[in-house]
Amino acid sequence: MRTATHDEAVGVDADRVMMQAIVQDRYGAEPESVLRLGRVAKPAIGAGEVLVRVHAAGVDRGTWKLMAGVPYLMRVAGFGLRGPKTPVPGWDVAGTVEAVGADVTDLRPGQEVFGTCPAGTFAEYTRAPASRLAPKPVNLRFEQAAAVPVSATVALQALRDKAKVRPGQHVLIIGASGGVGSFAVQIAKALGAEVTGVCRAAKTDLVRAVGADHVIDYTREDFTDGRHQYDVVIDVGGDRPVRQLRRALTPRGTLVIVGGENERLLGGMGRNLRAFLLSPWVSQRLTAFIARQNRADLMALKDLIESGAITPAIDRAYPLGEAPAALRYLAEGRARGKVVISI
Repeated sequence: MRTATHDEAVGVDADRVMMQAIVQDRYGAEPESVLRLGRVAKPAIGAGEVLVRVHAAGVDRGTWKLMAGVPYLMRVAGFGLRGPKTPVPGWDVAGTVEAVGADVTDLRPGQEVFGTCPAGTFAEYTRAPASRLAPKPVNLRFEQAAAVPVSATVALQALRDKAKVRPGQHVLIIGASGGVGSFAVQIAKALGAEVTGVCRAAKTDLVRAVGADHVIDYTREDFTDGRHQYDVVIDVGGDRPVRQLRRALTPRGTLVIVGGENERLLGGMGRNLRAFLLSPWVSQRLTAFIARQNRADLMALKDLIESGAITPAIDRAYPLGEAPAALRYLAEGRARGKVVISI
């Protein structure tokens, strides 16, 4: 990866302070070819926004998809047809409040925070709506806190809000070794469930370490053969047909589809739509959703973290200049838990 020269800096304004950031001006699946370390203008904030000095940023599948521009439906939805509207990638952040807008009264300069920033977090500074930030859990390092917001919020909303998991239920989590999955195992346990995690053989130790009661190696065992059935199935970014997933459910069980792979046009939307159309006609509840980032859920996660109920599983951290390598590592499916960028 090359570093952009001063003449190549993005968003240059002679009156603005410059900062280092990872920048991207076109879509592509090869991180080293579309991402570069450059210089951009330090963001200005609005009345309801916060300027954050970034100490760490999380990396997830959503970040890779926004880099690659897939599924194509995402481009039409407003992220940019030919290239990303936001030139700096990254959503998760943990850092220190540098400044607050005129309407922000519940955060202050110097405060340690975590949350999501649509303006991009692979940079020295970012800006975010105050409503998407919360005080950082006191027992986490910045790298750990940066791993939480997107992935843990998805897991929390899938289990608590969509599946409505109750104590004593049997929960199957497909993709339990990834970012969302490793949080889902811990949150399901915190909700009182008996949890079975699905992953490949090389990652079974991680899934046990985060609290799964049982672990299935999907390369050796077909968990959809109907021999074992679960009250709740959480499918994190999988690609199995709905008809197969239904075999793993009890007659009145709930399937929650979280994301999807292998559909370049619609992403997981095609499978989500099939589940939505079928659900009214069967006794099982088949559903999918898009997570909503908000402070209330960040505070709920903060409480769970500070109580010791959940702990981020960090695979490795990369420096800012090696962000392309971090995204490649994630895309190759080697990550055990979360990958983060240290800044």
